[in-house]
Amino acid sequence: MLRVLVCRALFSVSKPLLRMTIHNRSVTCARDCSQEGNKRNALRWDLTPEDISTMTDSLINRVKAVYDDVGSLKIENVSVENTLKALAYAKLDYASSLHVLDFPQYVCPSKEVRTASTEADKKLSEFDVEMSMREDVFKRITALQKKHQDNLLPEEKRFLNRLVTLGKRKGLHLSKDIQEDIKRTSKRISALSIEFNKNLNEDNTFLVFSERELGGLADSYLNGLDTTEDGRYKVTLEYPHYYPLMKRCYNPETRRKMETAFHSRCKEVNTAILEELIQLKANVADLLGYSCHANYVLEINMAKNASNVSDFLDTFYETLKPIGIKERKYILALKKRECLMKGYQFDGQINAWDLPYYMNQVEQCKFAVNKDKLIEYFPLDVVTEGLFGIYQELLGLTFNEVEHAHVWHENVKLYSALDTETGEEIGQFYLDLHPRKGKYGHAACFGLQPGCRGPDGKRRLPVAAMVANFTKSRKGCPSLLQHHEVETYFHEFGHVMHELCSKTSFSEFSGTQVETDFVEVPSQMLENWVWEKEPLRRMSRHYKDGTTIPDNLLDKLIASRVANTGLMNLRQVVLGKVDQSLHSSPHADTAEVFAKHCKEILGVPATPGTNMTASFSHLVGGYDGQYYSYLWSEVYSMDIYFSRFKKEGIMNPKVGQEYRKVILEAGGSVDGMDMLKTFLGRGPCQDAFFQCKGLIKSKETQTL
Repeated sequence: MLRVLVCRALFSVSKPLLRMTIHNRSVTCARDCSQEGNKRNALRWDLTPEDISTMTDSLINRVKAVYDDVGSLKIENVSVENTLKALAYAKLDYASSLHVLDFPQYVCPSKEVRTASTEADKKLSEFDVEMSMREDVFKRITALQKKHQDNLLPEEKRFLNRLVTLGKRKGLHLSKDIQEDIKRTSKRISALSIEFNKNLNEDNTFLVFSERELGGLADSYLNGLDTTEDGRYKVTLEYPHYYPLMKRCYNPETRRKMETAFHSRCKEVNTAILEELIQLKANVADLLGYSCHANYVLEINMAKNASNVSDFLDTFYETLKPIGIKERKYILALKKRECLMKGYQFDGQINAWDLPYYMNQVEQCKFAVNKDKLIEYFPLDVVTEGLFGIYQELLGLTFNEVEHAHVWHENVKLYSALDTETGEEIGQFYLDLHPRKGKYGHAACFGLQPGCRGPDGKRRLPVAAMVANFTKSRKGCPSLLQHHEVETYFHEFGHVMHELCSKTSFSEFSGTQVETDFVEVPSQMLENWVWEKEPLRRMSRHYKDGTTIPDNLLDKLIASRVANTGLMNLRQVVLGKVDQSLHSSPHADTAEVFAKHCKEILGVPATPGTNMTASFSHLVGGYDGQYYSYLWSEVYSMDIYFSRFKKEGIMNPKVGQEYRKVILEAGGSVDGMDMLKTFLGRGPCQDAFFQCKGLIKSKETQTL
């Protein structure tokens, strides 16, 4: 997942959002340091709550002064220099100075600093709304558009048009009363969204089980758990605890308790927040003349409107439905057999807490994938080494660890990325890969600084952070990754590369700031490497003796890619449909909507008393009305992979360099569809996606 923060409006630092620095002097220092590459780490992570408060006020005052200057210009005096570039550099200052302020709420070990960071985020979000609704500035922008529409550079023209579009999307062409309503509501939306995520980040729920209740789990899992005084095990709801248990524990009551707790996180408070957000967003959409919030957000995406998204999801559902029925029958047979063997009562249905367990059983029964054995070949350090090697070779880059880097936690590492051919540093990235108290609980990429041109004409170095929650190493055993975690690693690191490789003029288009339904394309495309023999061999070695994965184990793993294809993708359809339903209505009972779609589409009822949407952070993290993007963009990513890389060589540096240039370097300065057509040499199609999922035969197979 690419972390997307909301309500960046005119300050569209949209995709992974974070913040950095302090007074003018400090900002200059940080930027100078970034030009020195890995000689010194430019970002500060030792801030006190007082520092964060002071820096927030300083940033607000500095940027507001620029907007005041632009807003006071005589209309006839507006120019590219005093209006467009002045705003561009203010945005760059803002984007380059935000990250140290609101990123700590996701990663800092200190609760006091996390709280201060959250408060800074709220304050800055309010400021974002204020600046995005400066009618005086909007009038100067529209005047400039009329005056210089035909004599601008392509990216300048795109930037100017974007500013006008964003201004209209905030209602700046409407009456003062409507503008005030939108401003007030937008501030409330920002505050509630931040609160929703804070509640999830601070959740520290754990359950206690006896060894008998954890039947089916390996000793290595149990040894990684804390224990109570009476010898029972504490199991948290963090990913390294939750998902292995749900897949491996054969005790259905234990799974039921865990699944219930997991989908009840922050249920009361976050359900209320989410349902208020749905109403508020519907109100804003109505004020702006849109039929619903979904149509409002989709207007600037590739999909354009909710009707197209509905057609897209319905097509997927119809294709996947018969596969899902077949897979559910097989799972139900597995469950019936196991209940008879273990003496459990068979209730004749698949429950939510059964699904991950029996889907794992399908992989073992149909494909004989030995996950206990497989995990031994993916120690984190080896995966990292192999992943780095693949990305470096493919994209023409070189990664070097920055020694003695200033970081926010001792387990965090900083790396410098250089262009291999020129030796020029192109950016830096952090890796923060293990769970800890108060840390963001999912896997995500956060863009920390944009890569674009500054006022001096020189490129500013982008900085990004990959945040994940892989199992920690412990005495006698390194951190070992499940194969799906290796896939997650490749995915998020793909976002990091998108951030670092972009070469745009404006921060507005830097890195992942593309259409939301295109943003996952580069990272999803790179997931394919973890399903190919050569890359898998490069990123794996047995953690004890360094031996390679046996061919038979590797073959079974690769074949298992099509396991549970129907149910896994139907789950994505469910989430896409839930998201569209919630954001196509003025109000909603979120638990009821989720339960309805689960039963109708997935054929598995939601657990009574739970509400998955209360912890569905995408709905308040910038994917509201846009969760379909994961399936939508996967269609494009598969087309890219099969049409170019699979055909011309998955480690072909020529294709990799072309991909870097056409897709990654462009950032958001080019429409996603135009990038696709350039790289593919034609318009995209869905065949590769369905072929990869095993739903249609390849053309080669069909002609045999």
